[in-house]
Amino acid sequence: MELQTAAPAMMVFGIFIIVMIIVGIWAYWETDSFPEFALGGRRLNALVTALSAEASDMSGWLFIGLPGAVYAEGIGATWIAVGLIIGTYLNWRFVAPRLRTYTERANDSVTLSAYLEERFEDRSGILRMLSATVIVVFFTLYVASGFVAGGVLFHQVFGVGFAFGLTVIAVVMVIYSVLGGFRAVSTTHVVQGALMLFVACVLPVVIIGHLDGLCALHHAIADKSPALLDLGAKPGFADGRWSAGEPLGFVAVTSLLAWGLGYFGQPHILARFMAIRSTHDIPLARRIAMGWVVLSLTGASLVGLLGIAALRPSVGDQEMVFIELVKQSVNPWFAGVLYVGVLAAIKSTADSQLLVTATSITEDFFRALRKGRASDATLVTVTHTALVGVALVAYTIALSGGSVLDIVAHAWAGFGAAFGPVFLLSLYWPRMTKAGATAGIVTGALTVILWKHIDSLLGPLRTGIYEMVPGVLAATAAALLFGTFVGRPPRRDWKSAAPDRATAARKHTTEPLRRG
Repeated sequence: MELQTAAPAMMVFGIFIIVMIIVGIWAYWETDSFPEFALGGRRLNALVTALSAEASDMSGWLFIGLPGAVYAEGIGATWIAVGLIIGTYLNWRFVAPRLRTYTERANDSVTLSAYLEERFEDRSGILRMLSATVIVVFFTLYVASGFVAGGVLFHQVFGVGFAFGLTVIAVVMVIYSVLGGFRAVSTTHVVQGALMLFVACVLPVVIIGHLDGLCALHHAIADKSPALLDLGAKPGFADGRWSAGEPLGFVAVTSLLAWGLGYFGQPHILARFMAIRSTHDIPLARRIAMGWVVLSLTGASLVGLLGIAALRPSVGDQEMVFIELVKQSVNPWFAGVLYVGVLAAIKSTADSQLLVTATSITEDFFRALRKGRASDATLVTVTHTALVGVALVAYTIALSGGSVLDIVAHAWAGFGAAFGPVFLLSLYWPRMTKAGATAGIVTGALTVILWKHIDSLLGPLRTGIYEMVPGVLAATAAALLFGTFVGRPPRRDWKSAAPDRATAARKHTTEPLRRG
């Protein structure tokens, strides 16, 4: 991009980054304990919880991965969006209320690993360490995908090197996450979530106006390949050209819909359920979240379709469709706002994942292994150090590049399979045992990691199915089998869990942090 057109985008980016850092500084002075830093003191209202959960969910994948998939494969790729919408609703409806209540009753757990330890009365620490290890491994990979997306964004918009853009994203994210913790991250998500929704809705409207309406869009796509408008087809795509391709088939559709299965095990989303101030706020938060998800996924899918019709020439790299559409369609100042929407999507997920990972290292490794009680100041210092360390590892991984969609797909499947069945069973099956939880986590994680190798060994019988599906099935089977026949159910009556207490009425006994 030439300097004359890049300068407005640079200014908008600069303003946005400064605002994020200011929020981190504000939250720093409002955070006075480790529970406050890790989970915001369970004081998030419905609006903040909803926007933070969904902004954390979507990441740069919303504007880079999804439009790219739809651009290359047509309307058939939108089965991903359908699966995500269904999964989002089920997560809010069946997981959020019980998880909010159960985690508070589980000794006011601030991490999911601590909750599992209390829920299954595991005094050995094995379950806690195991789940925390899964969180650290898959989240480091997930954070790397956000850094890759940031590097690509800066490279394509400003013409700077990929590594330089990646470095800017990583440094800014670490600064405000270290300063303000959960509250800073969640507060910035309100702004970022609103901006993401604005971009997802406005860009399609602008491009459709340029194309003279939906009928013109339909005809322009059909001229490229009729298969692009067929929900049951997967067109071929190479060098910016489309061919007739082949039918999607049952396995392909199942793989796309299976993205929705991942929601039940995503720690960065589940942490928002734990942080809402009361279960009474969840119905309103669910309605806000569902409206946001439907509009955002619809808009992002439309961006992919509009790219097919409007881009001249077609792009060879499908994940550049959003950026190229903006370059060709709007003035530099408005382009800067739209690009910031992509930046917001990238940051809103990666910062959540960084914080959850660092908190898990502190709570589930340092604090669990340390003899005696560590002060809140010590715990926050350890969390700061862990956050920087995880960011450095993710940064190193991200330098090798790769497809944003592929990296996200693998990490998403890892969490969905390792944790989804176990969390659901922990909330709805009172007699679930520690052995069942352990077997489910191990089986789900290993199946996702090894599935492509296992599938390739099948030769002609190779399925090609998304690793989420076998991972969830194997983890569920293992959890049910071991949960039924191995070990003793918890003595505590979790089924009769009382409603949570409003945070305003809770008495905090944590040691205040010392400033300065």
